[in-house]
Amino acid sequence: MSEVIVVGVSGAPVSARVVDWAMTRAAERSQRVELMSVVGGAIGTLGEGGPLAEATAASRSFLEDYVRLHADRGVEVSVRVDVGNPVERLVAASEDAALLVIGSDYQGGSSPSVRGFHGVRITAAAHCPVVVVPDFDPADRKGVVVGVDGSEISESALRFAAAEADRSDEPLTAVSVWTPLTAPGYGLVGYSQPYLDNMQTSTEEILAIALAGLSTDYPDLTIVPVVESGYPSRVLDELAATARLCVVGSRGRGAVRRFLLGSISQEVIAHPATVTAVVR
Repeated sequence: MSEVIVVGVSGAPVSARVVDWAMTRAAERSQRVELMSVVGGAIGTLGEGGPLAEATAASRSFLEDYVRLHADRGVEVSVRVDVGNPVERLVAASEDAALLVIGSDYQGGSSPSVRGFHGVRITAAAHCPVVVVPDFDPADRKGVVVGVDGSEISESALRFAAAEADRSDEPLTAVSVWTPLTAPGYGLVGYSQPYLDNMQTSTEEILAIALAGLSTDYPDLTIVPVVESGYPSRVLDELAATARLCVVGSRGRGAVRRFLLGSISQEVIAHPATVTAVVR
């Protein structure tokens, strides 16, 4: 398995946070880092060669400034400048990576994420786990939150989250959310208490099955199971607001579906409440 962390670096302010996060993780786990920028917009027009060469050289110099800034981390770092579509080039780079780290311009609260769609496309198509770093400082936060729905993909997310929490000696909050059935015109009809109780119990059983054996693999890990009624992305956001890391699964795979995220994963990374990993 590759031990390189590929870091997508742009001119956006959040890139400083992205590089810092990747460097910290690499130093803790003895991994290599590849800082990568993509020069986009080239179409092969006459006279493009000069500006393209200048842009490529400027991008390389920009990346090398980050290398010098983090020289005392003891991390092996390389730089790479590609030309083409940024989404396609980063997805291609993820094939040989242990982790792909990108930034989000989301700054918390009600602020919009202008470039959130690019992050969704990259995350959905990537060949390795993707970490999305928002443009705010989640300082003094602890713990890892993971969404669990009993699927094979959420099992991968749970394993990733457990490993992250165990390495950092932090608690793991495993969250399963159930939502009462909805249909046009059905909102005025009350739900019977037995139905609500059965939904809660069924979801608790799904989570218990998913967590079975985790304590054996991680005997020192504190696991906090949470089962709530509501809308999954909202519940995850609320819990992630005080966590160091949030982990969700991606359903992307196949020629078409690999460019799609599950709706919950897409909603979570569109406005990440903390650093968020998407695992397939």
